[in-house]
Amino acid sequence: MLNPELEKYIEYHTSSEDELLYSLDRETNIKTTMPRMLSGKVQGKFLEMLATMIKPERILEIGTFTGYSALCLAKGLTPTGKLYTIESNVEMEEFILNYIKQSGSSNKIELIIGDALNEIVKINDTFDLVFIDADKEQYTDYYELVKEKLHPGGYIIADNVIWSGKVLNKINPDKETLAIQKFNNHVNQDKDVEQVMLSVRDGLMLIRKLP
Repeated sequence: MLNPELEKYIEYHTSSEDELLYSLDRETNIKTTMPRMLSGKVQGKFLEMLATMIKPERILEIGTFTGYSALCLAKGLTPTGKLYTIESNVEMEEFILNYIKQSGSSNKIELIIGDALNEIVKINDTFDLVFIDADKEQYTDYYELVKEKLHPGGYIIADNVIWSGKVLNKINPDKETLAIQKFNNHVNQDKDVEQVMLSVRDGLMLIRKLP
Protein backbone atom coordinates (compact mmCIF):
# COMPACT_ATOMS: atom_id res chain seq x y z
CA MET A 1 0.00 0.00 0.00
CA LEU A 2 2.96 2.29 0.62
CA ASN A 3 4.82 4.18 -2.06
CA PRO A 4 7.76 1.88 -3.00
CA GLU A 5 10.25 4.68 -2.36
CA LEU A 6 8.78 5.28 1.10
CA GLU A 7 8.95 1.53 1.79
CA LYS A 8 12.65 1.57 0.91
CA TYR A 9 13.15 4.60 3.17
CA ILE A 10 11.47 2.79 6.09
CA GLU A 11 13.57 -0.34 5.54
CA TYR A 12 16.77 1.70 5.33
CA HIS A 13 16.03 3.38 8.65
CA THR A 14 15.21 0.09 10.40
CA SER A 15 17.99 -1.87 12.10
CA SER A 16 19.41 -4.67 9.99
CA GLU A 17 18.23 -8.24 10.44
CA ASP A 18 20.88 -10.74 11.55
CA GLU A 19 22.58 -13.05 9.04
CA LEU A 20 20.33 -16.02 9.82
CA LEU A 21 17.13 -14.04 9.25
CA TYR A 22 18.58 -12.59 6.05
CA SER A 23 19.36 -16.13 4.85
CA LEU A 24 15.87 -17.29 5.82
CA ASP A 25 14.32 -14.40 3.89
CA ARG A 26 16.41 -15.20 0.82
CA GLU A 27 15.65 -18.93 0.90
CA THR A 28 11.94 -18.25 1.40
CA ASN A 29 11.92 -16.06 -1.70
CA ILE A 30 13.75 -18.71 -3.73
CA LYS A 31 11.93 -21.83 -2.57
CA THR A 32 8.32 -20.86 -1.80
CA THR A 33 5.50 -19.73 -4.07
CA MET A 34 4.15 -17.02 -1.75
CA PRO A 35 7.21 -15.39 -0.13
CA ARG A 36 5.18 -12.27 0.72
CA MET A 37 3.69 -14.28 3.60
CA LEU A 38 7.02 -13.87 5.41
CA SER A 39 7.07 -11.09 8.02
CA GLY A 40 10.25 -9.50 6.67
CA LYS A 41 12.76 -7.07 8.09
CA VAL A 42 10.53 -4.20 9.31
CA GLN A 43 7.69 -6.25 10.76
CA GLY A 44 10.14 -8.81 12.12
CA LYS A 45 12.11 -6.14 13.97
CA PHE A 46 8.87 -4.68 15.33
CA LEU A 47 7.82 -8.11 16.66
CA GLU A 48 11.26 -8.66 18.16
CA MET A 49 11.27 -5.29 19.93
CA LEU A 50 7.72 -5.73 21.18
CA ALA A 51 8.53 -9.16 22.61
CA THR A 52 11.70 -7.74 24.16
CA MET A 53 9.63 -5.04 25.90
CA ILE A 54 7.00 -7.49 27.15
CA LYS A 55 9.56 -10.17 28.17
CA PRO A 56 7.06 -13.02 27.82
CA GLU A 57 7.52 -16.36 29.52
CA ARG A 58 5.20 -18.06 27.04
CA ILE A 59 4.42 -17.14 23.42
CA LEU A 60 1.97 -18.79 21.03
CA GLU A 61 2.27 -18.24 17.29
CA ILE A 62 -0.49 -19.37 14.92
CA GLY A 63 0.96 -19.66 11.42
CA THR A 64 4.71 -20.35 11.22
CA PHE A 65 5.21 -20.29 7.44
CA THR A 66 9.03 -20.56 7.18
CA GLY A 67 9.78 -19.47 10.75
CA TYR A 68 10.93 -15.86 10.36
CA SER A 69 8.48 -14.33 12.84
CA ALA A 70 9.01 -17.20 15.32
CA LEU A 71 12.75 -16.50 15.42
CA CYS A 72 12.09 -12.78 15.88
CA LEU A 73 9.59 -13.28 18.71
CA ALA A 74 11.77 -15.85 20.47
CA LYS A 75 14.48 -13.21 20.93
CA GLY A 76 12.24 -11.53 23.52
CA LEU A 77 11.61 -14.64 25.63
CA THR A 78 12.81 -14.82 29.22
CA PRO A 79 15.77 -17.19 29.84
CA THR A 80 13.29 -19.93 30.81
CA GLY A 81 10.70 -18.95 28.21
CA LYS A 82 9.08 -21.06 25.50
CA LEU A 83 7.41 -20.36 22.17
CA TYR A 84 4.86 -22.71 20.60
CA THR A 85 4.37 -22.22 16.87
CA ILE A 86 1.66 -23.98 14.86
CA GLU A 87 1.92 -24.62 11.12
CA SER A 88 -0.68 -26.50 9.04
CA ASN A 89 1.59 -27.24 6.05
CA VAL A 90 3.56 -30.43 6.82
CA GLU A 91 5.80 -29.78 3.81
CA MET A 92 7.33 -26.80 5.65
CA GLU A 93 8.40 -28.83 8.69
CA GLU A 94 11.96 -29.67 7.61
CA PHE A 95 12.59 -26.11 6.39
CA ILE A 96 11.38 -24.59 9.67
CA LEU A 97 13.24 -27.02 11.93
CA ASN A 98 16.48 -26.39 10.05
CA TYR A 99 16.32 -22.67 10.86
CA ILE A 100 15.20 -23.23 14.45
CA LYS A 101 18.25 -25.46 14.92
CA GLN A 102 20.58 -22.87 13.38
CA SER A 103 19.15 -20.18 15.67
CA GLY A 104 20.30 -22.06 18.77
CA SER A 105 16.78 -21.82 20.20
CA SER A 106 15.70 -25.44 19.74
CA ASN A 107 15.16 -25.71 23.49
CA LYS A 108 12.83 -22.69 23.45
CA ILE A 109 10.78 -23.21 20.27
CA GLU A 110 8.32 -26.06 19.82
CA LEU A 111 6.97 -26.53 16.31
CA ILE A 112 3.53 -28.13 16.09
CA ILE A 113 2.30 -29.38 12.72
CA GLY A 114 -1.48 -29.50 12.44
CA ASP A 115 -4.69 -27.52 12.31
CA ALA A 116 -4.48 -24.67 14.81
CA LEU A 117 -8.11 -24.95 15.94
CA ASN A 118 -7.42 -28.54 17.00
CA GLU A 119 -3.91 -27.97 18.35
CA ILE A 120 -4.52 -24.87 20.50
CA VAL A 121 -6.87 -26.72 22.84
CA LYS A 122 -4.27 -29.47 23.33
CA ILE A 123 -1.60 -27.08 24.65
CA ASN A 124 -1.60 -27.25 28.42
CA ASP A 125 -0.16 -23.79 28.96
CA THR A 126 -1.12 -20.13 29.22
CA PHE A 127 0.41 -17.20 27.38
CA ASP A 128 1.74 -13.69 27.76
CA LEU A 129 1.87 -13.01 24.01
CA VAL A 130 0.05 -14.51 21.01
CA PHE A 131 0.74 -13.80 17.32
CA ILE A 132 -2.05 -14.67 14.86
CA ASP A 133 -1.03 -14.98 11.21
CA ALA A 134 -2.77 -17.99 9.66
CA ASP A 135 -6.05 -18.79 7.85
CA LYS A 136 -7.87 -15.46 7.66
CA GLU A 137 -11.30 -17.10 7.66
CA GLN A 138 -10.53 -18.56 11.11
CA TYR A 139 -9.21 -15.37 12.75
CA THR A 140 -12.22 -14.83 15.03
CA ASP A 141 -12.17 -18.49 16.09
CA TYR A 142 -8.42 -18.33 16.83
CA TYR A 143 -8.98 -15.15 18.82
CA GLU A 144 -11.68 -16.61 21.05
CA LEU A 145 -9.63 -19.75 21.71
CA VAL A 146 -6.41 -17.96 22.61
CA LYS A 147 -8.11 -15.26 24.66
CA GLU A 148 -9.07 -17.94 27.18
CA LYS A 149 -5.40 -18.96 27.46
CA LEU A 150 -4.06 -15.41 27.65
CA HIS A 151 -3.00 -13.96 31.00
CA PRO A 152 -4.79 -10.76 32.10
CA GLY A 153 -2.61 -7.93 30.81
CA GLY A 154 -1.30 -10.21 28.04
CA TYR A 155 -1.13 -9.27 24.37
CA ILE A 156 -2.43 -10.62 21.07
CA ILE A 157 -0.94 -9.39 17.78
CA ALA A 158 -3.02 -10.05 14.66
CA ASP A 159 -1.42 -9.67 11.22
CA ASN A 160 -2.99 -8.58 7.90
CA VAL A 161 -5.80 -6.57 9.49
CA ILE A 162 -5.71 -3.98 6.68
CA TRP A 163 -5.58 -6.72 4.01
CA SER A 164 -4.09 -4.55 1.27
CA GLY A 165 -6.81 -1.96 1.89
CA LYS A 166 -9.56 -4.41 0.97
CA VAL A 167 -11.14 -4.02 4.43
CA LEU A 168 -12.72 -0.84 3.02
CA ASN A 169 -14.51 -2.85 0.33
CA LYS A 170 -18.23 -2.99 1.14
CA ILE A 171 -19.36 -4.19 -2.27
CA ASN A 172 -18.97 -7.95 -2.84
CA PRO A 173 -15.84 -8.51 -0.73
CA ASP A 174 -14.25 -11.96 -1.03
CA LYS A 175 -14.38 -14.52 1.80
CA GLU A 176 -11.01 -13.59 3.30
CA THR A 177 -11.84 -9.88 3.25
CA LEU A 178 -15.17 -10.57 4.94
CA ALA A 179 -13.38 -12.63 7.58
CA ILE A 180 -10.89 -9.85 8.35
CA GLN A 181 -13.69 -7.29 8.50
CA LYS A 182 -15.59 -9.57 10.88
CA PHE A 183 -12.51 -10.06 13.06
CA ASN A 184 -11.72 -6.34 13.25
CA ASN A 185 -15.31 -5.55 14.24
CA HIS A 186 -15.38 -8.42 16.74
CA VAL A 187 -12.30 -7.12 18.56
CA ASN A 188 -13.58 -3.55 18.41
CA GLN A 189 -16.75 -4.62 20.24
CA ASP A 190 -15.01 -6.83 22.80
CA LYS A 191 -15.18 -5.16 26.22
CA ASP A 192 -12.52 -7.52 27.61
CA VAL A 193 -9.73 -5.87 25.63
CA GLU A 194 -8.26 -2.62 24.36
CA GLN A 195 -6.59 -2.42 20.98
CA VAL A 196 -4.74 -0.25 18.50
CA MET A 197 -4.52 -0.86 14.76
CA LEU A 198 -1.14 -0.07 13.22
CA SER A 199 -0.29 0.47 9.57
CA VAL A 200 2.88 -1.62 9.77
CA ARG A 201 3.18 -3.53 6.48
CA ASP A 202 -0.27 -5.09 5.85
CA GLY A 203 -1.66 -3.92 9.19
CA LEU A 204 -1.09 -5.20 12.71
CA MET A 205 -3.62 -5.05 15.51
CA LEU A 206 -2.11 -4.96 18.99
CA ILE A 207 -4.67 -6.18 21.53
CA ARG A 208 -4.31 -6.13 25.32
CA LYS A 209 -6.49 -8.28 27.56
CA LEU A 210 -7.73 -6.11 30.38
CA PRO A 211 -6.88 -7.22 33.96
